[in-house]
Amino acid sequence: MPTPFLASLPIRRLTPRDLTACADLSEDRGWPREEHKWGFLLTAGQGYGIDDPDGGLVAACVVTEYGPRDRPDLGAVGMVLVAERHARQGVGRRLMRHIVSAMGTTPLTLHATPYGRPLYEELGFKVTGRAEMLVGQFRPGALEPRVATRAATAEDLTSILRLDEEVFGADRTHIVTRLPAFADQLRVAEENGRIIGYAAAWPNMETHVVGPLIARDTATAKALICSLAAHTDRPLRTDVDVRHEELLSWAQEHGLKSVAFNSVMTYGITELPGNWTRRFAPVTVAAG
Repeated sequence: MPTPFLASLPIRRLTPRDLTACADLSEDRGWPREEHKWGFLLTAGQGYGIDDPDGGLVAACVVTEYGPRDRPDLGAVGMVLVAERHARQGVGRRLMRHIVSAMGTTPLTLHATPYGRPLYEELGFKVTGRAEMLVGQFRPGALEPRVATRAATAEDLTSILRLDEEVFGADRTHIVTRLPAFADQLRVAEENGRIIGYAAAWPNMETHVVGPLIARDTATAKALICSLAAHTDRPLRTDVDVRHEELLSWAQEHGLKSVAFNSVMTYGITELPGNWTRRFAPVTVAAG
């Protein structure tokens, strides 16, 4: 249980005005500040936090909802952080219980580190999948998939939204429409004039994160990664569903290295909606 002092501090909604405090909290825990990502999440999702009377935040997290506004199909929990000085005092548990209660009957999902997984299991989350984080300087090969790719245009948005909802299993309009401003690249794969996949690369510290990555098949996913890599000098980072074994092996053969695994957990559902065979990587693990 939290100490009486910590239990008495109110949990409030965060806004984009709290971006600096959230970045400070990340830094306090030894994470990168990730202000670009925090800004995206606090705008597209809903932040929750506990203010420290001495300044800054005791704790914070973000929930990104998908589907109808009045009755979401899914809520993704991410960026769950507790200040080092208040760690191991039950604050994270209190914040997560508040989230679960506030979301009511809405199913939830999150990516858990080995450190955080026991807390989420205690709260009723179940492991339903696994994601592998890859980072490295991409090296193109001589024989890459012959799938046509190009930069996305404003005219592609309707087709991208339709494809994304079909594959993800819920409406992500508020995420997808923010990608052109959030990402440095947004590219599509085409066949006979029809969009069969799309991917973005957005800046995160010294890397470009590949996500989302939605594709008809593995060959299309490979082509999209190649096209993104061809337009950046930065190392790539991505988090791939471990069931995509062929893509993971291919990526490692091309310079990306496995650096971590996260457990994909759900609450209120036994598996994520949509079609995992065409969903290769999330926008960010913090948004499901």
